[in-house]
Amino acid sequence: MAKFYTELNPSLREFIEQQKIFFTATAPKEGRINLSPKGVDTFRCINNVTVAYLDLTGNGNETAAHLNENGRMTIMFCSFSEKPMILRLYGEGRVILPRNQEWEHFYGFFTPILGERQIMVLNINSVQTSCGYGVPVYELQEERKTIREWADKKGEQGIFEYWQAKNKKSIDGLETKLLEN
Repeated sequence: MAKFYTELNPSLREFIEQQKIFFTATAPKEGRINLSPKGVDTFRCINNVTVAYLDLTGNGNETAAHLNENGRMTIMFCSFSEKPMILRLYGEGRVILPRNQEWEHFYGFFTPILGERQIMVLNINSVQTSCGYGVPVYELQEERKTIREWADKKGEQGIFEYWQAKNKKSIDGLETKLLEN
């Protein structure tokens, strides 16, 4: 039932645009696998072989640490509507920080959000679709406002202090390079 593609096509890009949640998976050479759900309007198809998402401040920064170590990343979308499908994007990921030369190019694809931390870019090596017959049908009620409210309450300085305390290293002690010069 699975089909593989070398790149995204218009129908797969349309499927991505319709989804309200996606999942990222990364792993270090040694240590814990990280699987994270992502929401808010932060995902963009740059072209048929490049996608990116605006990463918001969170409890940890595992994805950045893993991508800095080895670049391996999978992004998954699954339909919760009546038409089932799972879409996986496999490839090499990298972290773009505001101080990086590529920031302005990629940042232009997004709407600014207080608490934005970095941009994760995936160069696609392979695309896979599968049936998704076992995924339940769900209906989106609304996006949570919590992350925006948290960032507003913290303010820029509070977010920076949070990064210093919680986002410099992964759970397994890998550097995220978030605050390096």
